[in-house]
Amino acid sequence: MIKTKNIQRPQLVLVVDDQEINRDAIGAILEDDYEVIFAENGKEALALMQKHANELSIVLLDLMMPVMTGFEVLERLQKDEVLKAIPVIVLTADKKAELTALQMGAADFITKPFDMPEIILARVSRIIELSEGRILISAAEHDPLTGLYSRNFFFEYANRLFRYHPEIHMDAVVINIEQFHSINELNGRSFGDEVLRHIGNEIHAFTTETEAIATRIEGDRFAIYCTGQPDYRALLNRIQDKVNALSTKASVQLRMGVNPWKKDIEPLVMFDRAKVACNMVRGDYQNPLMVYDDEMRMKELQNQRLLGDLRIAVKEKQFRVFYQPKYDIQAHPPRLKSAEALIRWNHPELGMIPPGKFVPLFERNGLIGIVDNYVWEEAARQVADWRNKYGYLLPVSVNLSRSEVFDPTLTDRLVNLIKKNDLDFSHFKLEVTESAYTDNARQLLKVISRLRDLGFEIEMDDFGSGYSSLNMLSDMPFDVLKMDMQFIRSIESSETDRRLVKLILDIARYLGVCAVAEGVETEGQLAFLKSSGCDLVQGFYFSQPLPPEEFEKLIQNEIIYR
Repeated sequence: MIKTKNIQRPQLVLVVDDQEINRDAIGAILEDDYEVIFAENGKEALALMQKHANELSIVLLDLMMPVMTGFEVLERLQKDEVLKAIPVIVLTADKKAELTALQMGAADFITKPFDMPEIILARVSRIIELSEGRILISAAEHDPLTGLYSRNFFFEYANRLFRYHPEIHMDAVVINIEQFHSINELNGRSFGDEVLRHIGNEIHAFTTETEAIATRIEGDRFAIYCTGQPDYRALLNRIQDKVNALSTKASVQLRMGVNPWKKDIEPLVMFDRAKVACNMVRGDYQNPLMVYDDEMRMKELQNQRLLGDLRIAVKEKQFRVFYQPKYDIQAHPPRLKSAEALIRWNHPELGMIPPGKFVPLFERNGLIGIVDNYVWEEAARQVADWRNKYGYLLPVSVNLSRSEVFDPTLTDRLVNLIKKNDLDFSHFKLEVTESAYTDNARQLLKVISRLRDLGFEIEMDDFGSGYSSLNMLSDMPFDVLKMDMQFIRSIESSETDRRLVKLILDIARYLGVCAVAEGVETEGQLAFLKSSGCDLVQGFYFSQPLPPEEFEKLIQNEIIYR
């Protein structure tokens, strides 16, 4: 087996001395372990160093030489960012000159005459190892794309500042790019990298102007640990302006979260909180800056508790599924047609928690599938139970989260649920928000089409809030168009909203799908929707969401009057 060490190229050493006998002596000591090249004076040495800048491991430099002394070489090296990284051992018989050379950047010295070869070899080897170690550390210390600190080094330095300089009050700042993956897809990876470099350059410039360190912590997220600034919006605008100047063809929007200094709060915790604040303004282009405060901290603590309590809540059935009826308002009198399953959390200590408090939280953390599956199981069982109890089949709509849509086991799970409860596919309606159709639309259309082919009915929920283009509607597979309740709230007072609702109803008729209005609360709203041709409505006008035992009364009334 060939050892790697034996086939590696020897390290290159430059020996600089005006005396041939000295060059020969040093060469004889080093030639078995290194590749050695020679120069007779400082001028020749600089030329060779520039030629072999990326190869040289070390320079052995005599101080007293004609043409250009070793001192002059050292002085020139300190002005060259590339050459000054090459370690230098000075060769001298002048003890006083040793200190001056070290002060000028020399790494070590070897005393003339060269009567102890082992010491010379040991010193050369040690300095090369130290130098190469520093190079490796430097490479790991900085992000190669932006030149900012790497994540690990950044937090090491931040922790040292925190421990050893508590008198310096440092804030944590996190900066993110909105929809960076889309920027890469639309403009190419090289453009995305250029954006990151521009941000890194401006952040680096900021760190040179104040007490601060910075990192590209991952992907498109940057972190700055700095003394408190009077106006962080000015800093955000400064970096944003730098990015805006990069290209007029692409819109790159930044957002920022800040966690101000607080006694005894470690950097890692501070940056977690700054990240939370930064995420709070995701998509908010008017107010892209958020400062973490006590109110946010209390909310974060509660969120962490809800995340931790999720699985025990499922196990103990703390979640309850409520049902809100949907009525056919074109019938006289209106008839109960179906229902929507809505989740509620009856927490043993926090009481009844509305879905707006925990559903978005679980969506952000990839846990919404646990809640969806719970609702599906309960709703399917409830439909079967009402059928067995009353001989009445009431279709129920359940939410289909975006994360669930792309789960490869989705179809099998839904089919097994239908078979387990001996239901028809049409008894289980799947609601997908309009915005989901605009995210990875091609893949979603495949999944939805497959579910429809099985017999599931698909409802497009919150239509009017997702900004899908009209030409996309003809390609979207759905059976029910459900209007966003924001339109319904103002139809009695807003002519614009009345026209929009009529337009949406015209679209539903054109596409041959059922139209549903949610959030109906007044007689006037109901009358307008009925005269405009809306098929079904749900809302407090008829009933708030009800637990199963109360919803049964509506079924009983329907059976009596049908």
